[in-house]
Amino acid sequence: MQDHFVDAELPGEPGWRSWDAVDQTRFNALLGSIAYRLEGNTARVRMHPQRRHSNIRDTVHGGAILAFVDVALFAGARAFGLLEAGTAVTLGLDTQFIGGGIIGQPLDAEVELLRETGRLLFLRGLVTQGDTRVAAFSGTVRKPTLR
Repeated sequence: MQDHFVDAELPGEPGWRSWDAVDQTRFNALLGSIAYRLEGNTARVRMHPQRRHSNIRDTVHGGAILAFVDVALFAGARAFGLLEAGTAVTLGLDTQFIGGGIIGQPLDAEVELLRETGRLLFLRGLVTQGDTRVAAFSGTVRKPTLR
């Protein structure tokens, strides 16, 4: 199977790994470089919002936050050692926006695994920026089919 992501240690950032799309013409590349690390029972996933992620209020666009949350489910599952890049899919995603995100400051998704079954992962979390809560989310991911 072709590897669609490059997963590597981040130099000078102990415990952090980058998880970046190989094909920069794919949607995932729109978010820029994604980083993740395991913090106990929580996976922290990070993006760095840029102007291309902004709305006309100069805050992080809700669509960019939703895309980040979706990617964070997979990066979090990867941090937990539950997924390799492949054909996993999002079955459900529920998000509540709490506040606006600031361009130019790291946006973190704190992802928690609620339950794993034979085919499904149930996850939830918070998107934060420093001490500010930006969104809450829960999602269900179907693991890849082995072929």
